Amino acid sequence: MNTMNLETLDFFFPFIVFFYGILMVFVLENRTLDKLAKEKIPAMMPTLRGHKNLAWVSLFVGGLWSLQNMWFGH
Repeated sequence: MNTMNLETLDFFFPFIVFFYGILMVFVLENRTLDKLAKEKIPAMMPTLRGHKNLAWVSLFVGGLWSLQNMWFGH
């Protein structure tokens, strides 16, 4: 059984942050999905909107961190 060590986790974590940012920014900034969410789950809209800043920060920080890992990493 091969276990993940700390170095491997440290390499992949920025990519996870970056992909969370991409996914959330896509969902939150897409007009079609926004309209659908307002129709289907209007009570969840404030919660979704609360994640907007975190999504943008994750996108940029995760992206820069991932580039740094690829540039100086393995």
